[in-house]
Amino acid sequence: MSSRDSRLIQKLSSKPTVRSRGYTKDTKNRVQLLYALPPLALYVHVPWCIRRCPYCDFNSHSINGEIPEQRYLQALRSDLEQSLPLIWGRQVVSIFIGGGTPSLLSGAAVDEMISMFRAYLNIWPETEITLEANPGTIESGRFSKYARAGVNRLSLGVQSFNDRALTALGRIHDSSEAHKAIKAAKDDFDNVNLDIMYALPNQTLDECKEDINIAVNYKTNHLSVYHLTLEPNTIFAKYPPKVPDDDLSAIMQDDIVCILEDYGFDRYEVSAYAHDGNRSIHNMNYWEFGDYLGIGPGAHSKLSFPDKVIRQVRSRNPDLWMSKAVLNNSSHIASEEVIEADSFPFEFMLNVLRLRDGVPKQYYYERTGQPLSSIQGTMDKNIEKGLIANDPMRIKATDLGWRFLNNLQMDFLS
Repeated sequence: MSSRDSRLIQKLSSKPTVRSRGYTKDTKNRVQLLYALPPLALYVHVPWCIRRCPYCDFNSHSINGEIPEQRYLQALRSDLEQSLPLIWGRQVVSIFIGGGTPSLLSGAAVDEMISMFRAYLNIWPETEITLEANPGTIESGRFSKYARAGVNRLSLGVQSFNDRALTALGRIHDSSEAHKAIKAAKDDFDNVNLDIMYALPNQTLDECKEDINIAVNYKTNHLSVYHLTLEPNTIFAKYPPKVPDDDLSAIMQDDIVCILEDYGFDRYEVSAYAHDGNRSIHNMNYWEFGDYLGIGPGAHSKLSFPDKVIRQVRSRNPDLWMSKAVLNNSSHIASEEVIEADSFPFEFMLNVLRLRDGVPKQYYYERTGQPLSSIQGTMDKNIEKGLIANDPMRIKATDLGWRFLNNLQMDFLS
């Protein structure tokens, strides 16, 4: 899984499909009783970067000098302590430390962070703990320190092995640093993910395929491969680079899928490829509409209770979040809202249709409190179109449905 997936789900979570506080005013759109709560994951946001990439629209902030580690950890502890009543007693199935650039943190800071989580939360010894790393921030021995602290999965934001492409993307590393970082990661971690992007500025088909072939030759057990998108409120949106057109991008994607399948990778999610037994637990929980507690500046949470499902968003500005979190009065939470029942069809299908295997049909009732009949009409219409599989046990898109995934997901918005 990838760091980008973790941040993508936070973007999806911010869509205006929820209602503000005032839970007792109107109950007609409340969820029915949830007799079992879904799995719970923890997301931790580290907001700082050496330099913000021109395509990035996530909550990242350039910093000059040292990261205020101790102030950040103190605020993170306070944020977590204030969240405990919402998740008390629940098992945490995975932890993802994303950003920003978490690999700017020292080994000692990551050790203190993970010790904090183990002290406060119900975490199995073998729980998947992922940390996102930038190849341009790696000092000698830093990966070893992260591994000793308890990180057992590393996600490297390589993006490309082509120096011209890396420069165009505004990355702070070059291809030689990418190669060194992967080799160092494999020395300390059995579980390594590489993030690769395609449809890059002026990228040719051969350059795209070369990136994928180099990545697979490192024999990591997970790859996340993304189409570059020109998001609003980014430098690329204001000054768009020349990127491959839709036809060439589609050919690139088809070739990527073929190459990775030839190397034994299973495309289990739109952008995620894994060898057997190496799917990301953290991202699977997102796509299966599980719960997640997000702490740190700008982090999103989705938390279920027997009678409602809520979303929270933390203050985005790091200094503001740190100042407010330590006050212990929840002022660091920018918004908290109950998800309306009539938004569940879209939110649920937005996630689960990204999975190649989909999910068992009972997940819809178990995780939304709504009967399957609330989406059956739209399901039947798309089964007739050949976009959703006519499977009595699972909700999943067909190959054709994946080709038109955005349109299929939007069909459940109404």
